Amino acid sequence: MYLCGVRGSSPSPGPEFSITGGHTSCVALAHDGEAPRLVLDAGTGLRRLTQTLERRPFRGTIVLSHLHWDHMMGLPFFASGDHPDADVRLLLPEQGENAEALLRRAMSPPSFPITPSQLRGHWRFETYDSTGYEIEGFEVIAREIPHTGGRTMGLRIEDSTGSVAYLPDHAPHQLGWGAHGVGELHQAALDLVVDADVLVHDAQYTSEELPARATWGHAAVDYPVELAERCGARRVVLFHHDPFRTDAELAVIRDEGARTTDIPVELAVEGSVIDI
Repeated sequence: MYLCGVRGSSPSPGPEFSITGGHTSCVALAHDGEAPRLVLDAGTGLRRLTQTLERRPFRGTIVLSHLHWDHMMGLPFFASGDHPDADVRLLLPEQGENAEALLRRAMSPPSFPITPSQLRGHWRFETYDSTGYEIEGFEVIAREIPHTGGRTMGLRIEDSTGSVAYLPDHAPHQLGWGAHGVGELHQAALDLVVDADVLVHDAQYTSEELPARATWGHAAVDYPVELAERCGARRVVLFHHDPFRTDAELAVIRDEGARTTDIPVELAVEGSVIDI
């Protein structure tokens, strides 16, 4: 699993963000010994995947968890996808409208010079729903999870080597504050995370910040730790870092989270690779 972009909301350039990374959400998965063929979200981190592919054309599937800017703004800058020999299937959550038409709302003049259909190569734009799929040799389970401003999915990805639960934008407190005041351990989250080898989860806020930002659509760091313990997940990767959170501040948050559990807790770091 390649962590290509780990920030939330907007990119974060500058030296104080350089260790953790400043690109927005993008994770690529590959089978052992193969190039990545399944990409989760298309934030600005998608640009990094071209380097991983050594500028070869991408042939695979991109699954968007939702359509906020920070999860799709990398699409027109993905050189391995915007390539004459690329073959890309792009999936986004079903919401009663044509997939390409939904993408064009953010990617078309006057907001952007080209439309999705003008990307080079062979692109197909489709929707997906809350069910299970076989995608690029992976078993993928999708469940709708609470967020703010458009339908949002959490995902579980499995193959014969292991499983990853991916909930990059998640506001579980929208369903109630839960036993520890950071959100309900609701059924969709439990379904996705049970016995997962790795949980990659929204950790944009601290529990102290959450009440004032409760309508912004994101989770506190404490929630993925509690969720992992409840579900028997074996590793927690804190993701979707606040764009103003410096490397030093993130290290403090990681250490505080790790002190509350025996499960390994780590920060998602741009450019890192997690073997499962």
